[in-house]
Order: sequence, then structure tokens, then C-alpha cells
Amino acid sequence: MNKQINYGIIFKGKEVIYMLIPEREKAKIRSKNKVLTKEYKIDDELKELGLGKTYFIKTYGCQMNVHDSENIKAILEEMSFKEALVMEEADLILLNTCAIRENAHNKVFGMLGRIKHLKEERPNVIAGICGCMAQEEGVVSLILEKYKFLDLVFGTHNIHELPLILEKAINSKKMEVQVYSCEGDIIENIPAKRDSKYKAFVNIMYGCDKFCTYCIVPYTRGKQRSRNPKDIIREIEKLKEAGYKEVTLLGQNVNAYGKDLDINYDMSNLLTDVASTGISRIFFVTSHPWDFTDEMIEVISKYDNIMPYIHLPLQSGSNRILKLMGRRYTKESYLELFHKIKDKIKNVSVTTDIIVGFPGETDDDFNDTLDVVNECKYDSAFTFIFSPREGTPASKMKDDIPLEVKEKRLYKLNDIINKYALEANQKYMGKIVKVLLEGESSKGGLLMGYTDTMKLINVKASKDKVGEIVNVKITNVQSFSMDGEIVE
Repeated sequence: MNKQINYGIIFKGKEVIYMLIPEREKAKIRSKNKVLTKEYKIDDELKELGLGKTYFIKTYGCQMNVHDSENIKAILEEMSFKEALVMEEADLILLNTCAIRENAHNKVFGMLGRIKHLKEERPNVIAGICGCMAQEEGVVSLILEKYKFLDLVFGTHNIHELPLILEKAINSKKMEVQVYSCEGDIIENIPAKRDSKYKAFVNIMYGCDKFCTYCIVPYTRGKQRSRNPKDIIREIEKLKEAGYKEVTLLGQNVNAYGKDLDINYDMSNLLTDVASTGISRIFFVTSHPWDFTDEMIEVISKYDNIMPYIHLPLQSGSNRILKLMGRRYTKESYLELFHKIKDKIKNVSVTTDIIVGFPGETDDDFNDTLDVVNECKYDSAFTFIFSPREGTPASKMKDDIPLEVKEKRLYKLNDIINKYALEANQKYMGKIVKVLLEGESSKGGLLMGYTDTMKLINVKASKDKVGEIVNVKITNVQSFSMDGEIVE
């Protein structure tokens, strides 16, 4: 791996400790990636390190983080650890973190306070932080200053090295900080303990080279790098053989898949090959409008097992703000793409992401966003107030919009989003839809699952139906979920 090394020195008691800590400037570097198939291994003596011990992982953030936690769980269980149901009973605690917004940071630091008290009661507990926050230079500096009770810190690029990092933390009794400031390589053959027996996340690419001015992902996840198509297809074929019904193809910008490969192979080709495996349901997230091609739309409309669900982040409807964000498209080009998707993909549902209160956003800019929302009538949306991320260009922009103005805009936007979400769901009333039942619903006595358009459905059914794709007649509709009954 092309590791950008930055060793820091701190004093802990009388000991001098050398650490591998992240540097933001080095995380910007982009070069040719490598695919490594033998990088992950566990020495025999480490396979029993966790005998008689338990672990607990708390995951924050996106589907990529969830899948990273599935990898971490599998690695720990290859080291003989067993999963604990609650944090308070675990011998090893890991927080797999998200850096996308300040709120995610605050949740993690709040949890670290709980862990500190737990370690005071049980000093032998090993605790660590990993994921995207660990890749932030400022976060690691804060950990070294205020959270010295932690035992290990590692990032998104070296999950495969967890056995060695953990062994050092346990045996040395020192804080192990091992975070690469690098673009990242592709590490194949890392095991996964999947949270479901019926649906699976499959990474198709890592990182991002878009460098939107507000986004920390290119720094925490590294450069855009695509897995080889054969490795992806092989993984999906094995999942299908194991009884999985659904896969979600993951990437920070899945539409850019293949751009870094020298084989004239892109996302439309990959979707075709994945569909040809015959697996029942295929989703993919997240898309950037810049890279969404006509060929992709054609393939999605052609195959019944590619689900008619598109997450298409807008972020802003103002051309001026989009330019400040570095989004590389205009309001007009976005709308052209949106309508092309709606026209050519039967029964498609489209969701989005929107940021309000970006530095310099005026009332007119915000109204431009509302215009797009009123035209697109999204099935749902993730909406946020702008959250400055240290080290990004947007964090240095003048932000003189009062918080109460940002909150008022968010409330207004959400009222409109919720109205259209309910209208979209009302179209399902009385219809029969196919639902993959995943497990028990939060509504007592019911099962839950999702339609091919990513609509949450609660169904009265016996537990032996979990894992099946069933026909459900919709009997009740709310803005963010529906109720139904199984029909033969």
C-alpha cells in the first residue's frame, strides 16, 4: 500500500509513544491504485486472542460504514471474539464513525463519555474508534489531548490490519493510533459477517474524486477506486448461491464506477453483468448527477431485477450555490436528467439530499431549491442544515446566515417534502406490490420489508415468511411507511 507516513510523538506517563496519524494535505494526493488480494491475514497466534472475550460495535453513518462493521465483526470472530448484545457487557468496544456532519461528531464524543465511565468501572475493557472520524487530523489531535483512555484508533484504509493493531493495544497497554494519510488501495478477500441472511451490501468502489467544497469524504475515504468487475460478480454469485435475494451496490459515487479502470467498462456494463447473475433484487447508492448516463437509464429500464429506485442528490436548486458547492451541474441539467429517469424507468421512485443554509444562500437561492422540489415531487428526501467540515473549502467561506433563518428554511422545506412523500405513497393505496420481508417491525406483531421502490411496508405475517419476496396489498398509508396484507 502506498502509505503516506506521518509519525507523531506523545508522552503518556514516562513513555514515549510513536503513532501513525492522519494529515489532511496528504489525503488529497491522487495516484494509481492497486488491488491487493493477499494483504488480509491473521497469524495463528492471533486467532485465539479473543478466546472468552466479547466485542460490541456501534456504527454511525452510511451503508458503507455498516458494511465496514460487517467486515470488522468477521475479523474479530476469526480471532475468537463473540458478539455482545450490549456495550456494558463487552470486553472490546469499537465506535465505527461518520464525519459527514457535526451532529455525527457530537454523538460519537457523547458516547466516548459513556465509555470513559465504563472503563473506570472496568479498567480491562479495550475501547477504540475507527471509521471516517479517525481519518480527520483534527479529531485525532483532540483524542490525543482529551480522550487518552482510548486504546486504539484506526482508519478506513487499514481495517484489514485490525488483528495486529488490536494485539499491540492489548499487550502494550499503550494507545495504538494507526491511521494512513493515503489515497487507499483495494483490499480484496476481507471476510464479512453480514447483518442479514437475505440482503447484502457489496462494495463496487471506494472513495471519491469530486471534491465538492462542503464534503469531507475525499479526505476520509480516499481517492476514487473501482473494484475489478470479476471480483464483484464473483461475490454476488456466491451470495446468490447462499440464498441471498437482494444486493445493494455501494460507492461514494457509484455512477463513476470504472472511470479509473483501463478496460472500457463502466456502471452500465456492471449493472448489466450483475443483472445477468439472476439475483432477485439489485439496488445501488449513491449517485452523483454528473455521472448518470443515458446508458445507465437504458439498462435499469431493461432489467426487471434492477429495482426502479434512484437516489439522486440535488443539494441545492440554485445555480449560484451549486457552483459554490462544486457540484458540476446546473439546475437545468439536473431537471433534464430527473425527467429522463421518470420518463424512461417504469414506476420509478426518486429520493434526494438537500442542504439548506450553505454559506451565502439568499432567500432567492432557497426559493430556487423549493422550485425544484415542487417540480420533482420527490418520494422522500434527506434534508440538512449546512455543517462546516474542517479542512474543506466551504468551511472557510463567510457564513453570515443566522441559525434561526436556516432552521426556518429547513422546516419549510421539510413541510413540502413530507407533503409530496405522502402523495407518492397514496398512489399505492389498494395496489399489490412485491415486498422482501426482512424481519420484525417496530410495530408489535408485524413484519417489515421494502418494495422495489424502497417503500417501507409493515405486514401482518408469520415469522416463517422472513426472507421471502411476497405480494402485499396496501391497506394503509402514511408519509414514510405503509401497512399491508399478504395476498396469494
